Amino acid sequence: MPVYQLDDSLWFPDPNYAWNDGILAIGGDLSVNRLILAYRMGIFPWFNEHEPILWWSPNPRYVIFPDKLKVSKSMRKVLRDEIFEVTYDTEFKAVITQCRDTRRNGQYGTWITEDMLEAYCDLHEAGFAHSVEVWQEGELVGGLYGVALGKFFFGESMFAKVSNASKTGFIQLVRQLEERGFELVDCQQGTNHLISLGAEPISRKDFIQRLTTIDASNTIQGSWKDEFRVPSSE
Repeated sequence: MPVYQLDDSLWFPDPNYAWNDGILAIGGDLSVNRLILAYRMGIFPWFNEHEPILWWSPNPRYVIFPDKLKVSKSMRKVLRDEIFEVTYDTEFKAVITQCRDTRRNGQYGTWITEDMLEAYCDLHEAGFAHSVEVWQEGELVGGLYGVALGKFFFGESMFAKVSNASKTGFIQLVRQLEERGFELVDCQQGTNHLISLGAEPISRKDFIQRLTTIDASNTIQGSWKDEFRVPSSE
């Protein structure tokens, strides 16, 4: 299958034409309108510094259905003990910057380039990209960000400076999304961290079929700072 070359016009090829590893297209831009179209079609950008923009649609796709979220006994205790405070959309740029700058085992670079950072900040200003902040004694110690369209949340990246910080933010977010009738959380690919929280694989075909039900007019657009109350601990 070819890797499609994008131009300035707003389009993507059918994601079912993606290669087995998920690569679909190259080029285009990171405008708000193109990013929204990409997510609606099950496509996302992922590339390194000094590379052209690459667009992906992996098969299988890892997702979490909110009602199947797994919370371990140890994490339930962390939540009960209120070790962390969780907020929403209060420090979006700080969260994406930490996701870029926090190094993981075996990672020597980052796919969150300066252009990507600016693009998602623009998407945040447009009311579609959102952040979850996890605080401990007034310090930002964890968080994550992603994109919401209709009743779908597309997770992008998370970071943690202390143990269980990102898990706390993720669990609280998924609980909030379940309360509001969200159908799934897109994890893109399966990691041990996400699988432990309930991420499971579905086929690209199934994922794309589910996306056809997106009602963009039903998107909780704008800041989630006051929209999402922090749930009581269990």
